[in-house]
Amino acid sequence: MKSKEILRTQYLALRRALTPLQVESLSLQVLEQVKHWLAEREELLHFHLFLPIAGHNEVNTLPIKELLEQEEKILYTSRIKKGELGLDTLRLPQKARFRLGSWGIPEPEVSEVVSPASIQVVFVPLLAYDTQGNRLGFGKGYYDVFLASLSPQVLKVGLSFFDPEEAIPAEVHDVPLDFCLTGSCAWVFGPQRQ
Repeated sequence: MKSKEILRTQYLALRRALTPLQVESLSLQVLEQVKHWLAEREELLHFHLFLPIAGHNEVNTLPIKELLEQEEKILYTSRIKKGELGLDTLRLPQKARFRLGSWGIPEPEVSEVVSPASIQVVFVPLLAYDTQGNRLGFGKGYYDVFLASLSPQVLKVGLSFFDPEEAIPAEVHDVPLDFCLTGSCAWVFGPQRQ
């Protein structure tokens, strides 16, 4: 099994190798999988969405935001808490305008900090994931703390351009994904997560 450091280096290089056109094309393919996934779960209303960091070649979640707004879902995002490891949950207004916050992460210009208690789905940023739903992030730990604070019933959905690794080293504090959506399929993890 490759170490987290080796995997992180490998997937950062894979991301850097993508052209802007490839990122946009792959993001639209992921959007199509999100549409199929949502069509089977119309009862879900409250979605937490990460916003892509410029230059990191992440899945562009802005088209997903537009889709969720069209379907009249209630949206949330996060910002890094000042002075501590964790994320504030922000209610994401429709048609929000953004500014760059900490780490170059887009934040809504107008928003309010709210409790995450209503969230039903979190679209989770990641570098890599494995066939058991273990996720590899950037190594800062913000999403680990955030996901651990949520109800176990909240669906954790990764978005990725790549297929899973066979195995990623997991630590006791890691919160596994329930699903990962790529441009070609939806991966399902865990026996009760269908």
